[in-house]
Amino acid sequence: MLHYADFNHSLNELVAATHWYVGFSGGVDSTVLLHLLHAWRSQNSIATPLSAIHVNHGLQTAAPLWQRHCEQVCQSLGLPLLTRIVDVGSAGSGEAAAREVRYRAFEEQLQPGAVLFLAHHLDDQVETFFLRLMRGAGVEGLAGMPGTRALGAGTLVRPLLHCTRSEIEEYAARHDLGSVQDSSNSDITMDRNFLRAQMLPLLGTRWPAYRQSIARASEHMAVAAGVLADGLGVPQTVCSAMGDKGLRAQELITAQEAVAAIRLRAWLRLSGCRAPDQAALAEFLRQLRSSAADANPQLVCGDYVLQHYGEGVYRVPVFDEPPPVEDLVLATGERRVVPGVGIVSLLPAVGAGLRLGSDDLLTLHWRRGGERCHLPGRVGSSSVKRLLQEHTVPPWWRNRLPLLSLKGELLAIGDIAQCKSDRWCQSAPAGENLWSLRWERVFHPSCD
Repeated sequence: MLHYADFNHSLNELVAATHWYVGFSGGVDSTVLLHLLHAWRSQNSIATPLSAIHVNHGLQTAAPLWQRHCEQVCQSLGLPLLTRIVDVGSAGSGEAAAREVRYRAFEEQLQPGAVLFLAHHLDDQVETFFLRLMRGAGVEGLAGMPGTRALGAGTLVRPLLHCTRSEIEEYAARHDLGSVQDSSNSDITMDRNFLRAQMLPLLGTRWPAYRQSIARASEHMAVAAGVLADGLGVPQTVCSAMGDKGLRAQELITAQEAVAAIRLRAWLRLSGCRAPDQAALAEFLRQLRSSAADANPQLVCGDYVLQHYGEGVYRVPVFDEPPPVEDLVLATGERRVVPGVGIVSLLPAVGAGLRLGSDDLLTLHWRRGGERCHLPGRVGSSSVKRLLQEHTVPPWWRNRLPLLSLKGELLAIGDIAQCKSDRWCQSAPAGENLWSLRWERVFHPSCD
């Protein structure tokens, strides 16, 4: 029977984390995981702070009731609950879209050094194996869900992967733990539910230990995938002028297609990303090899895009919002969250910066065409369009790059160029601050 002491070894290795979070849906699996961690912490004085995260997808009428249930459970345990209400429609439709926005919400919460616990168990692993097998997955896909991996600034951990569903349900009954029931789990038109309700019970009548056998096979696949990737080498990461991570296109173009696919998948896994479907990846590589040098094929992979540009293939975010239409006012010391752009701030400069009066309000705007900038040391002005090309700013950023103006005078092109102006000073006069633009770009890394 499950007991919190079963996790002594694995949890003791994680007590140095800055914070523990549990992905808490209110279902029996995450309820048991939350209860186990809470019980373990109560017996360990060195335990890390623990909070639950509930993601409300709003896809079912019962969603508000599930959220309220999670609030009541956390209140009874004396644990904080962070609720995130997400819009699944922005990511598409279906279970995969819900999963993408859920992981995105998790990732945005994780600070450096934090750990997110998820309640996937052995039956989930087996179901994932068969789902991927039916899609014709290779050794990487059949390796299944890892017990731990990077997630944004933190780490994702699945401590229940060795536990069966029946063991988890027995624990819930023994401790009288209430949980929510998702009615969609009985819909056998969904592949995972079909496996769970019809195929796997039949398999169990012939091979009762099939779960453990499949788990061992997945472990063998993981070892094989690791050896294969090590032998072929993981491509070196390169970055675009705006910080998009990628790899050199020639490493995919000159290698055999199978080798290129393995290298790309290994690089994506190292970045904590779920690799694209094999057929879609093969078509992308075909286009990459056969297209003209200036063509830019792309592959949409859920919440990121593989995009060829210049000499690289970059992992690009899927932007939820278009670039702004209206101008914005930016005051000194202000920090503005701009949908589809990121966070734009006007902060005290270290060294050179803008000299501004107390009543000066800067205008934050975006390219509409015709903007010009006179760079220091150059004769005459140049179009912003040309300057972005000179700085090799990728096309997907060009209309999202913030421009900073004062009374119609263009002062800065994002954080890549300063336009000639007597407002720029090398040092601040006594008693004054100089100011500089800071742009934190919006990135949405993906998940396994």
